[in-house]
Amino acid sequence: MKKNTKLQMLFLCLVPLIMVLGNSMLIPVLPDIKKNVHINQFQVGILITAFSVPAGIVIPFAGILSDQIGRKKVMAPALILYGAGGIVAGIASVILSKPYWGIFAGRIIQGIGAGGTYQLAMAMVGDMFKSQERVYALGLLETSNGLGKVISPILGASLALITWYTPFFAYGLLAIPTGISIYIFVKEKQDFDKQKLQDYVDAVKEIFKQKWVPLLSSFFAGMVALFSLFGILSLYSDILEKRFSIFGFMKGLVMAGPVFIMAAISFSLGIWLEKSHNKGLKYYILTGIALIAAGQALFILTKGFWLLFISLCLLGSGVGLVMTPVNTLVTSSCSIKRRGIITCLYGSVRFFGVAIGPPLYGLSETYGIPLVVGLTGSASVIAFILSILFIDQQRLMSTN
Repeated sequence: MKKNTKLQMLFLCLVPLIMVLGNSMLIPVLPDIKKNVHINQFQVGILITAFSVPAGIVIPFAGILSDQIGRKKVMAPALILYGAGGIVAGIASVILSKPYWGIFAGRIIQGIGAGGTYQLAMAMVGDMFKSQERVYALGLLETSNGLGKVISPILGASLALITWYTPFFAYGLLAIPTGISIYIFVKEKQDFDKQKLQDYVDAVKEIFKQKWVPLLSSFFAGMVALFSLFGILSLYSDILEKRFSIFGFMKGLVMAGPVFIMAAISFSLGIWLEKSHNKGLKYYILTGIALIAAGQALFILTKGFWLLFISLCLLGSGVGLVMTPVNTLVTSSCSIKRRGIITCLYGSVRFFGVAIGPPLYGLSETYGIPLVVGLTGSASVIAFILSILFIDQQRLMSTN
């Protein structure tokens, strides 16, 4: 990787790191928000959904636009909007006596901005690199995403020591300068010419006609991994306070453990896959999904602090094994002119997984952990079966 390319990769790696703060930084603060805004656990979960659903809706449109005008022309304004939404939520928390709907509106604005961030960074990496370098670069992006998950609970808990709404303002301070830097310093791989709409639609249809079964199975594996991670983490945050009286910065450190393991595995796997010429991507995905299922099973069966922590570490390990191979398969399934929309459709599925995880797992407050986690955790069993039957590495990567 050339020196100039390394600098651009550094800026691109900031995108997933900042984007993941959108939900992860708030998770340890959710109990404080619940108490100060006077809402229930389900409503708290909806604040995660308010961010993730708009992002999931916007992502495909951001992908289409990026295929027409270029990645950074979409990504930079999106980061600025993302930061502005956080500031709106923070101001609402300060000036409104009942700030829930103001925070909700700010989270929607953030979600709209987030729709044009990480997935376009993935598409740009797919544009910039070929073959073995691509999987390494994608591993760096996923590692940055994972490091964001490690830092965010600690950062969120630390900022909440000032006031419970301080994390909202942090989004603007981090995202807006990054958006400006991306626009100035990151160079596109090629000039993007506007494509005829019908030709573009026909080409995308052809990709799905040839590969829709393995492609959608890969999408589902990535979605289930993040659905499980964010659902369990939001529930775990509440358990740490109620059951173990662990609060603030210490809670952030505890929650950082599983996601640090996830990030370390993503990074190590990216290096290994580059050296091994992408061999066995499907088997890493299957192993990861199995660990996700095992982690949730242990979460149901135990109540002790350390066994619960181990269950989260198992789940984090599984997510780390799933994400880099799935990202590689998706970004390698199409040509540069279609990569924006394909990668962003995958991103939409990921975001919907993040969106529905916390409120669904939050229903355990009403119906109990064994029933809710047992039912929601069955999604990983379905993903495992679909991955065995339908993910085909050679078919997906045949374009490249």
